[in-house]
Amino acid sequence: MAGVYSRTLCAIAAILATGIAGCAPPPAAPHTIWVSDEQANVVHVIDGATLTEQARLPVGHRPRGLALSPDGKTLYVAVSNEDRIAEIDVKTRTIRGYLAAGPDPERFAVSPDGKTLYIANEDDGLASALDIASNRLVRQTTVGPEPEGMAVSPDGKLVICTSEGASLVHFIDAATGQLQTSLLVGARPRDARFTPDGSRLWVTSETRATVAVFDPASRKILATIDLQKSSPPPAVQAVSLVMTRAADKVYVAAGRGDHAAEIDAKTLKVTRWFATGQRTWGVALSPDETRLYGASGLSSDLAVIDLKSGHTVKTLKLGGRPWGVITTP
Repeated sequence: MAGVYSRTLCAIAAILATGIAGCAPPPAAPHTIWVSDEQANVVHVIDGATLTEQARLPVGHRPRGLALSPDGKTLYVAVSNEDRIAEIDVKTRTIRGYLAAGPDPERFAVSPDGKTLYIANEDDGLASALDIASNRLVRQTTVGPEPEGMAVSPDGKLVICTSEGASLVHFIDAATGQLQTSLLVGARPRDARFTPDGSRLWVTSETRATVAVFDPASRKILATIDLQKSSPPPAVQAVSLVMTRAADKVYVAAGRGDHAAEIDAKTLKVTRWFATGQRTWGVALSPDETRLYGASGLSSDLAVIDLKSGHTVKTLKLGGRPWGVITTP
């Protein structure tokens, strides 16, 4: 009887993420979770197996966007209020140096060859190309006001920049920096991601709570997924997104909706909602894709979601305002 009672408590804890002792989340392969904290001015380093914080790296004022080098050895962090990008050695967990990123970098993307960072300079309405080796901005493209989301195609030829202020998605030639075309999407587009084969581009729109799916070759929107029509939580938004390696599932942070959504990439339907903290800005998958992590700024925490059960199984209190999250093996 005691065993049944204990299992019941664990089930309740998994659903409510209350963290009752002894109700550990299902195990995942060893990995590291990195969370940028725009208020505490650090990157939290968390052991994915034990879900314990191991370090706080003071990178500078207002760290936000995160991205990995193609070889997985370097973590780049946009330090927005200092107009630079920190380089963190993933193995040693130390800050290797800084790159000059131009005014107010927020999100950015790394070229497939690892040589260039494509950066949204929010204050100046620019999409900049930074040569990593020389630490020099080599190209800048004028885009709409408040650029944020950045993506680069798997073949390295096309750069995407979203403009929050103009609700536009800009298509830029990577080699020349020439603006090829700009297309209208829902209000305040936030994040952009290519599928691994480059055949599709996904773009979130925060205020309109939609996700546009593009055919990059034709520059046409194939579908628009309206999160507000999918039995959403109140105040749902669409902020960051992450997709599985097979590109069959896409996960979207719902911002002030305090949830994350799972989208079936084939049917383009929302299949599940997961409870997170307050104002969830960043989402990431564990390397084995068994967990989803949600970084929430207003509740100062990181939600750990078991994708098999669909439950939020643990909430890690971090302090500050967590913004972005990424994982490494």
